[in-house]
Amino acid sequence: MRARTILAAGIGSALLIAGLGGQTAAIPHAGVRHVIVVATEGRLGTAELQARHLGGHVNRTFGSINGFALTIGDDRLGALSMSDAIRAITPDSSMQSMSIDPTLGYDPASTTSLSAISRITGAQTMWNAGYTGKGVDVALIDTGVSTVSGLNRTGKVVNGPDLSFDNMETTLRSKDGFGHGTHMAGIIAGSDAASAALTSCATCLGKSTYTDTTKFEGIAPDSRIINVKVGAYDGAADVSQVIAGIDWVVQHRKDAGFNIRVINLSFGTDATPAAALDPLVYAAETAWRNGIVVVAAAGNDGLGTRTLADPALSPMLLAVGASNPRGTLAVSDDVIPTFAQHGTLARTVDIVAPGMSVISLRVPGGFVDQSVTTGKVGTRFQQATGTSQATAVVSGLAALVLSKFPTATPDQIKAFLKANAIPVTLSEGNGTFATALNNWYSGSGSANVATAATLASLPTASLPAYSGTGLGTLEATRGTYHVSNGTVSLTGEKDIFGKAWVPATMAISTTACATWTGGIWNGARWSGDTWSSGAWVNATWTATDWSGARWSGARWSAMVWDGARWSGARWSGARWSAGTWSGARWSGARWSDNGWS
Repeated sequence: MRARTILAAGIGSALLIAGLGGQTAAIPHAGVRHVIVVATEGRLGTAELQARHLGGHVNRTFGSINGFALTIGDDRLGALSMSDAIRAITPDSSMQSMSIDPTLGYDPASTTSLSAISRITGAQTMWNAGYTGKGVDVALIDTGVSTVSGLNRTGKVVNGPDLSFDNMETTLRSKDGFGHGTHMAGIIAGSDAASAALTSCATCLGKSTYTDTTKFEGIAPDSRIINVKVGAYDGAADVSQVIAGIDWVVQHRKDAGFNIRVINLSFGTDATPAAALDPLVYAAETAWRNGIVVVAAAGNDGLGTRTLADPALSPMLLAVGASNPRGTLAVSDDVIPTFAQHGTLARTVDIVAPGMSVISLRVPGGFVDQSVTTGKVGTRFQQATGTSQATAVVSGLAALVLSKFPTATPDQIKAFLKANAIPVTLSEGNGTFATALNNWYSGSGSANVATAATLASLPTASLPAYSGTGLGTLEATRGTYHVSNGTVSLTGEKDIFGKAWVPATMAISTTACATWTGGIWNGARWSGDTWSSGAWVNATWTATDWSGARWSGARWSAMVWDGARWSGARWSGARWSAGTWSGARWSGARWSDNGWS
């Protein structure tokens, strides 16, 4: 049967928008067509194979329409249309979906929205049972958090120390000039609800107010974000800053009024040291041993036989990969995208979660907002793809379970999430897995916490103990990523202040949870000593850095946040090395996103 080729924009473009949550399609180049192909029933794989045989590139598969987005030469389109495996070929062009909510700017039913992701993962079942993350603090070690709408409820975000290179500019301190941290915070705990005490919703049919699709709600909307900033406005960060951030969280996890039970690490380096020696791994494992669930991104270096990103490579932590829901709420048709690391057979991901084109909050005028032109949704949101997003989803799920079972250990949370995950057996480019490969690619499967709503208690769990020492080098932990002050790159066994890193000394202090003395870490003052008015008191850096120059505000141009936009977001001199978007990584620690689109 000959396929129908529809040359007028229409059906296909509408389907694409429904599948991608409002993302605008690319404009075709001369001689190349961007089309949506709908396969005949049961012949999707054959249609994709034929398209590739004709030189086409399958950009994305849409299970909801039994089709895929394809880039193919004009001269090959006619031949493709003759296939009896293809029902229709339509132009891929921009069109507004009729189901876009005007108050949000996107379709809440799209599987890239948190409204859908909270259903896919069972979060809404927990909400309806009364468990919304309340009482659980999630430490977000990232590029900071800007309290844009959705994160501006009083007490939603508490600022810990700013350990980033932005520390010197008081108007930027703790705020997110980059845009990554705010995106993660929105996924974990964002909430448009006026207060946590709302009890009725005319359209919610007796369910939690948070199921109202006209509102943006994160996975654990009543959890609280503890903002520990380590990444500068351009993403630059060194592993010494990340280790200092983890150490600070461990030491202050039970400060008066605080209950830090989860650490979100949506980043990783490409280091490949033995996990037992790695100092970043050791800091994260120390947090785990002290009752904090550490959720770490697997990385975005593809499905090759690579180790997981550091520190997710630790067998103790909860390593999260990404899945693609492909336009449906059912997990049965989900695939593991080609960008998502799965590790090796010796250390695979533990679980996966939706990580494709996830819609969350953006920072107007921030680095990503100015530098990345794709993926903007409405006036408030940005789509982004990566294991970063999946990691934030799982951090929110952990907070939900902990809000019901506050005394649960990290081992119990990990064991529960793995035991209740839904298997994912498909991969982009690889089709159906052999049974033996399921665990390698997708771990235990797609995270789902619905069953926690009816459990009286979590099963006792004690996962295998791992005897890490932390006696490895900082340089090995950095992998290929190094920060620079524009003249000299930071290498070797020293932190950002040029202080010597002595592994044995730091490991002993880490074990004792005593690396920080007030605001001093590794012999240099990084921060203030106390809480004040709900935020950690910071101290301006004046110590000598690794190059012999001094950190001082004079090295910065004006950088001001006026509540809506950043201005002057540049160094007065050279900018930090490689501080530009390059698809999956940028300067210093890798903020693990495959793309802001």
